Amino acid sequence: MKLLRNKLFLIGLVCTAPFALGTMAYLFDWGTGAGANYGELIPPRALAASALQPLRGKWVLASFDAPACDAHCEKKLYFMRQVRRAQGKNMDRVERLWVLTGAGEPRPELLPGIEGTRLARFPAEGFPGNAPDHIYVIDPLGNLMMRFPRDPDPGRVIKDLQRLLKYARSG
Repeated sequence: MKLLRNKLFLIGLVCTAPFALGTMAYLFDWGTGAGANYGELIPPRALAASALQPLRGKWVLASFDAPACDAHCEKKLYFMRQVRRAQGKNMDRVERLWVLTGAGEPRPELLPGIEGTRLARFPAEGFPGNAPDHIYVIDPLGNLMMRFPRDPDPGRVIKDLQRLLKYARSG
């Protein structure tokens, strides 16, 4: 009889443990604390740059670099192009913007590789951190809302952008 009682107790324990542990995890916040997104969310800030007016209604990947464009700059521009293409049918909802931070023009041999990227000049005011180190995301309403680290993981950036496009009603 005692053996049967122990077996029933163990079965009951196994069946109730997930509920008890789940409730405790919720109440005591046992989560990792990490968000589901890879990019760093920034409190939305409206950007008043007139260069952004033609891009209203689109998600924008923005990069700040000098017109001379070193190897890191070229890598970012190529990366932005590939991330946009990886969006498949949603590719038309995403634009790329290269904000030139200095005087001069980009090298002519660089332009065919970044075809479709819009060029603009405006100050990096409102962009947190060292602007040339990041790729920024601007929402369809013209608000700065996310940035990616200096050497981002392409798969995770693509996943973040896909999630944004899936759940966003605008753009």
